[in-house]
Amino acid sequence: MRPLGTTGLPMLSLGGDMSHDHAKGEKHAPGDSVEHDHAITASDARLKWALTLTAGFMGLEVVAGLWSGSLALLADAGHMLTDAGSLALALYAAKASRRSPDDRRTYGYGRARVLAAFVNGLSLLLIAAWIAIEAAQRLQEPVPILAGPMLGVALAGLGVNVLAYLILRGGSDLNSRGALAHVVGDLLGSVAAIGAAVIILTTGWSPADPLLSVVVAVLIVRTGWRITSESAHALLEGSPVGYDVDRVRKSLLRTIPGLLDAHHVHAWTVAADDIYVSLHVRASVGLSVDAVIADVREHLHAEFGARHVTVQVEFERCASPEH
Repeated sequence: MRPLGTTGLPMLSLGGDMSHDHAKGEKHAPGDSVEHDHAITASDARLKWALTLTAGFMGLEVVAGLWSGSLALLADAGHMLTDAGSLALALYAAKASRRSPDDRRTYGYGRARVLAAFVNGLSLLLIAAWIAIEAAQRLQEPVPILAGPMLGVALAGLGVNVLAYLILRGGSDLNSRGALAHVVGDLLGSVAAIGAAVIILTTGWSPADPLLSVVVAVLIVRTGWRITSESAHALLEGSPVGYDVDRVRKSLLRTIPGLLDAHHVHAWTVAADDIYVSLHVRASVGLSVDAVIADVREHLHAEFGARHVTVQVEFERCASPEH
């Protein structure tokens, strides 16, 4: 059965018992912690390598774009400049997210990754707007373009972007996908610059440069909007994608003996792949509170991939209205 979160992210990370005490009865699937640590380390390493490649090539492409007069190359270089910043931000956020909870951040710092993804998504939209404005100006006032150097640098940039893409594509959390979106935008920019250079070399038609840049801008908008909307959803305490409260409630009532009702079933995200669920359940009089909590936790883990959930057990009808 599919877990509550269906965005390709890791299994739900859910929290505790009636008091949400992590030290009391917390259970995790064997190997979860070790596998999670390995995934984090691998994600950091991918970000470091991609940042090194991007920063190393960025300066060359900026100089070449100014020299050749190519907007497509400058657009690709400008995106690569922000890409280096986005990778650095993603790497910082990944490290900050592992800081232990404290009195001011009782849930920890996992949302730093969501903030980084949100900033990266917005920057993609700004980049697309800049490319579109610059393209319109170039169409009105064409400038000479050195198509030969433009083609050579664009080919080299494509190689760097493909390599960075191959390094980053293993990351599945929103922060890594935000960084990957920048690299994909760079890759498309390189392809556009190559296409424009070939057209100019063979036909001399220079409008191909700004027109192909606009095509890249449209593709960047699509990716940027997706990353921005997903991260904004997490920042607004949105429920996991695919979350269905009726399905969760019916599954609990159908499976756990003595459970009369399940209500106030809520799920929200701290980080995009760190999801918390809380619920009230009404049980038959005489049942053990600890047993009910254990049964609910075990069922949600088995059926929905939930590892950590907060349960309030009641034996009378709940006084607080359902939201």
